Amino acid sequence: MPTESPAPAWRRYPAVCVLGLFVLLAVVHTWPLASDPAGLSRNENSDTVLNEWAIAWVAHQTFAHPLQLFEANIFYPSHLTLAFSEHMFPVAMMGAPLFWLGASPVLVYNLLLLAGFALSGWSLAIVMHRWTCDWLAGILAGSIFAFNTHTLTRLPHLQALHLEFFPPALLALDTLLRDPRVRHGLMLALWFVLAALTSNYLLVFTLTALGAALVVRPDAWRLQRLPQLRLSQALAITAIVSAVVLFPFLWPYYQVQRLYGLVRSLQDVTMYSASWNDYLATASRLHYALWSEPFYLRANVSLFPGVVPLALAAAAIATGVALRDRRARMCLAVGVAGLLLSFGTSLPGYALLYRIVPLLQGIRSVNRFGFLLIFAVAALAGFAVASLRTRTRLATTIAIVAIVLVNVEAFRAPMQYQRFDNIPGIYTLLAHQPPTAIVAEFPFDDPHHAYEGAISMLYSTRHWRPMLNGYSGFIPPSYRDFAEKLADFPSAHALATLRAAGVTHVVVHHDRFGPMPEHVDGLTLIATGRHISLYKLNATTATR
Repeated sequence: MPTESPAPAWRRYPAVCVLGLFVLLAVVHTWPLASDPAGLSRNENSDTVLNEWAIAWVAHQTFAHPLQLFEANIFYPSHLTLAFSEHMFPVAMMGAPLFWLGASPVLVYNLLLLAGFALSGWSLAIVMHRWTCDWLAGILAGSIFAFNTHTLTRLPHLQALHLEFFPPALLALDTLLRDPRVRHGLMLALWFVLAALTSNYLLVFTLTALGAALVVRPDAWRLQRLPQLRLSQALAITAIVSAVVLFPFLWPYYQVQRLYGLVRSLQDVTMYSASWNDYLATASRLHYALWSEPFYLRANVSLFPGVVPLALAAAAIATGVALRDRRARMCLAVGVAGLLLSFGTSLPGYALLYRIVPLLQGIRSVNRFGFLLIFAVAALAGFAVASLRTRTRLATTIAIVAIVLVNVEAFRAPMQYQRFDNIPGIYTLLAHQPPTAIVAEFPFDDPHHAYEGAISMLYSTRHWRPMLNGYSGFIPPSYRDFAEKLADFPSAHALATLRAAGVTHVVVHHDRFGPMPEHVDGLTLIATGRHISLYKLNATTATR
């Protein structure tokens, strides 16, 4: 008797095959990054360097001195300097094994960047399959969610590309509302915590999304008294567990707020509020060339979801799918909330909301709330295709064409990268200096140009010694004070300032600082290389 041939792999392991597809799409959309992930970088943008340093620091410090995680090695002697920006803890943990194997922060960053795109698309594809039992609908939604003008213009912001925990949080909420059990509440807490630890922005966005989704699900509360109490208890468990886990990570940000007054003012919010111009801005090669260039050049952020995604989402609304299906209704509510909040102070009542909700006081770029609209468009497009596929035989072909079109619409490769030539060997010498070594690097840029010295943070991952220099979302008073006092380095006054601060070693980048005098009282040359020298700062200046 002839044996039946085995089913193709995509039927036996569909989730794995879909993941492979999204990995391929991530490679194509970011090309040529995958051709040389160790040698290509976006380090011309200081935010990239900041985030390369951050994931390296978190991966290092979590296993070396976890209780001192936020006492990062930049901006010495200021405290809690990791909290001047985002820690990206889950992303750093993904990269930790690569660091242990000796990978450079640039290589790890690039691999995590590709992983962020692939996992985000895959995550929504799985959720949509759970909701619609349709893999093509999931692939379409995941493609829109992962590869759009917003994400593809945020390559320097790794945290903005790791959105894979967001869709499962909404899936978990839906499960909890349908079946309020403790384990479902814990599952919601897990996904929410992972999203919140990835980015402070994503914490606020996920809370907003869950709140909006909950508002449009009154069906979950139309129960008898006992089940209603069970739902309240399950939600309370979710909130308590989330708060307990997040507390150690949020507390340093609160302390920084008290120590340094780090609050994003309403003036900052106004500057970074969205306009309709942002929703017409796209960097895709197709639309930019045809019509979007003037909008893109005036935009603070690029938020155009795409023509095909918008048409499919509109079809979901017009046919009633977006209102009849409770999950689609949740996604629609999330999009509306994100759209409204993205306008910031232009939205009536936002100033009051800002004062009532402390988390909003840490959000400057409120225009990024527009990400929630892109998510909603992606999900609703998926619902529209799933509904269409139950009505016509041509729907499969239409779905495949739509998947191709949404990727073509978003496409902007080949991307521009610059070469990364590895960390200079002089920093290996610093790694062999005593653990008490403290470093200052020159030029010591003024606070308005601190970003120009960000590369020193990346180089510090070779030695992890404290350094006076730094770049982040906040520049502390100590840096401003040093910038003023060290402006005439290598004067005797500047060297005295360094000694008083406890500095033991000085690095000079000659390509930016210029040549040093042959002899400087108080400095002993340890090593010199191409465009860079390492000095030992003597305890006292020689007397003559």
